[in-house]
Amino acid sequence: MVASRDRLRALTRSLPLHPSPVILVDNGSSDGTAAFVRRHFPDVHVVEAGRNLGAPARNVGVRMAETPYVAFADDDSWWARGALERAADVLDAYPRLAVLGARVLVGPDERLDAVSEQMRDSPLGVEPDLPGPSVLGFLACGAVVRRKAFLEAGGFDDVIFFFGEEERLAVDLAARGWGLAYVDDVVAHHHPAPAGDPHGRRVLATRNAVLTAVLRRPWPVVARRAFDALRVGPAGWEGLRAAVRRLPRALAARRGLPLPVELARRRLERPGD
Repeated sequence: MVASRDRLRALTRSLPLHPSPVILVDNGSSDGTAAFVRRHFPDVHVVEAGRNLGAPARNVGVRMAETPYVAFADDDSWWARGALERAADVLDAYPRLAVLGARVLVGPDERLDAVSEQMRDSPLGVEPDLPGPSVLGFLACGAVVRRKAFLEAGGFDDVIFFFGEEERLAVDLAARGWGLAYVDDVVAHHHPAPAGDPHGRRVLATRNAVLTAVLRRPWPVVARRAFDALRVGPAGWEGLRAAVRRLPRALAARRGLPLPVELARRRLERPGD
């Protein structure tokens, strides 16, 4: 399934590369996306959210899906030939696996995405009932989820809204006993457009790092992420102010992680976190 907003040009390139069935959740586009896709891609199931839901738009698509597994894609990404068949075989073979993180190749030169590289080299090792290195994060544009587990964990949330939304879901799945793993031979392609607002993305990254910590991490980690934001400069300061505005909602949804999950998350971060 694909969630998109005002990215019609990207969709015209990527949609023909998706195997059926495809669910497109349109996040309140103003560029005629829904009508165009219905006219030119009649096999795509278009859902109009009516407004920008952010990452939780994917929840809409997952709820509508009638398959046990759901592959995510962005409007500028698609799956390699045979990748989803391979992913389904892996998920069939490993019933504890909730999220399969793929090898994401970026751009026409097919550079390995930095997050995929981190997952491949995860210090958490390979558990006997999982198909690859255990992870506590993933790239949504290159992930296949077990529908039951995704919905059980609540999917993506509107406190984070968008950008870096994967971390909170990943730790919640692990807290419920589900596994997340990187599988190198499942491949997705991602051809992102150049970032139009690098400063705005840094603000979002800072805001959501702090909010994710408030939602699930111990208070010393929250304090450290806030301190890191202050050291970043103007983007960090703006991100921290934006996090404060969402703080009541984050506090209302706050709960701690089981100790093994918290310790595993710390292993993926710098010493002391």
